[in-house]
Amino acid sequence: MIRFRNVTYRLEKGRKAQGRPGLQGITLDIPQGSFFWLTGPSGAGKSSLLRLMHGEALPEEGGVEILGVDIRTARRRQLAQLRQRIGFIPQDLRLLSELDVFDNIALPLRLAGTTQEILQSEIPSILDWLGLDGKERKFPDQLSGGERQRVAIARALIMRPALLLADEPTNALAEGQSWQLVEALEALSRAGTTVIVATHNEALVRAIRHPQIMLKQGRLCDPPAERGAAP
Repeated sequence: MIRFRNVTYRLEKGRKAQGRPGLQGITLDIPQGSFFWLTGPSGAGKSSLLRLMHGEALPEEGGVEILGVDIRTARRRQLAQLRQRIGFIPQDLRLLSELDVFDNIALPLRLAGTTQEILQSEIPSILDWLGLDGKERKFPDQLSGGERQRVAIARALIMRPALLLADEPTNALAEGQSWQLVEALEALSRAGTTVIVATHNEALVRAIRHPQIMLKQGRLCDPPAERGAAP
């Protein structure tokens, strides 16, 4: 369960924030195992909302509870344990340049104490599924933009997270790969993972119907009526 109560979050200094709130008066409840699109124009606050859900930012006002953890009162160790239950695909990918594909994907498993034997059995299948077979010893700067995107996706999925947050995960993917990714995220949701996908891909949102969290100028707003929807 994700629970926000009247949350205000101010953008960090140095990001042309000019003291304005990045999010204002956000109240929402997201049940476990649900799939939500996170939509809105650039600068609406989508990335800020995901950062709060990931526990890497704190609200200025209001309450945020993620997977039963109040992030405003949680200790550092509790937040670290919380993030181990969350898969996050950020826009900037955050791949480590000094690690190859295999080790970038393996990193969260290693931090959780997974043995090398399990790594060798788990990672090849996700490499194959994402079309990265044969790339496991390549470094990020040797990959295309789409390949780097898929490595970040694999790293987020490998932990079988309770919560999956994805910030524009289809940006660098071909159309077929985008559909394949969303189908995989839907399967995760059906298995009990909560999935939140921030996207500008209106075709995906229209074609694959899930509830929307829509932001405009840092506030929640009602999504427009979908074309072809029953009256």
